[in-house]
Amino acid sequence: MSRLTNAFAKPHPALVCFVTAGDGDTAANLDALVEGGADVIELGMPFTDPMADGPAIQAANIRSLGTGTTTADVLRHAAEFRARHPDVPLVLMGYANPMIRRGPEWFADECVKAGVDGVICVDIPPEEDEALGLALRAKNIATIFLCAPTTDSARLPAVLRGCEGFLYYVSVAGITGKQQAAQASIADAVARLKAATDLPVAVGFGVRTPEQAEAIARVSDGVVVGSALVEIVGEHGSDAPEKLRELTQALANAVHSARKG
Repeated sequence: MSRLTNAFAKPHPALVCFVTAGDGDTAANLDALVEGGADVIELGMPFTDPMADGPAIQAANIRSLGTGTTTADVLRHAAEFRARHPDVPLVLMGYANPMIRRGPEWFADECVKAGVDGVICVDIPPEEDEALGLALRAKNIATIFLCAPTTDSARLPAVLRGCEGFLYYVSVAGITGKQQAAQASIADAVARLKAATDLPVAVGFGVRTPEQAEAIARVSDGVVVGSALVEIVGEHGSDAPEKLRELTQALANAVHSARKG
């Protein structure tokens, strides 16, 4: 987890980049994100019913599963990434079934072996943290929770109680993709969250361009970009790494140059 701490301790906001495991050349795609300047990598675990994801990531899940990607393959990609990039934080993001079907302790142990720093499980709410979070934290794997515009002050303490690494603020009440929250609402939401926790707050869902990323970085500790990168993999196939590197570099330049207001 110290890698996550270090990523958000840099003198600039962090860029968090997501791609789906098993979609295209995973190793080359991940390397391209690092080379482009991503501070934290999110590796998606493909699932048949990705309820929080929009069309781009849904399609990536289908492509990945269509090639036969398994949980073992995802963990292998993670372990190989860790061998190539010993200092870059790696977070697995996905859904409960692949993570807990063999038991939460099994998954936590496999995350340790693969060098994973944190886990985002979209469909296990904080109120059911014992289903996975306890086992992960026992192995020093950060449990990263989602917080939405609909998370009110009554529920926020439950979200923060087991959250580690960073708090992921979902800027729209909807699925990943092309929706974009108003900048003013993001700034207000992040300020409210920062008043309640010392955790870094990273903002995602709907961030597609360097201009959007820079604006959000001015008021947050990090910016998460997923669908725009996943679309590149779907469109360019074997040529995706070069395109991923180009967009990541533009995003990184924008996020890293932002100054919080």
